Amino acid sequence: MSYFVVLDDTSDRLLLVAHRKAGLWLPTGGHVEPDEDPWATVVRECQEELGIEAIASPLTGGSPFFLTVTDTRGPGVHTDVSLWYLLDADADADADTITSYDEEEFSAIRWLTPDQVLAESDDVLDPHMHRFTRKLQRARAARSPRA
Repeated sequence: MSYFVVLDDTSDRLLLVAHRKAGLWLPTGGHVEPDEDPWATVVRECQEELGIEAIASPLTGGSPFFLTVTDTRGPGVHTDVSLWYLLDADADADADTITSYDEEEFSAIRWLTPDQVLAESDDVLDPHMHRFTRKLQRARAARSPRA
């Protein structure tokens, strides 16, 4: 699996989607096809699911930021090993303009600040979303110049 979390650095918000099969708010992403590079999966799925170009975050570049192993929920339960990538919402695709999504796979999209993500119950989010968000907060704080 290659997940990608779109971050609008300007408004300090992350994009999550309501996944129909899982019944959870998740980052967007998809299964890596045989012989496909995980970053190529991000590029393909970003276009398919959100209709935007995948732009790697300056914080991480095209490298994974996070790795998880999860037993899925819903029909066809299996174990997903997931690489999580961080994408940058550029000036042409910020939180105010990314409004379309794959409506067959997702029932809604939501922009949340990291604090809003952390305030959400574990029962409605990907089981690793809180850990991801805390790691992102630490990485962004370490990047900021200190006063």
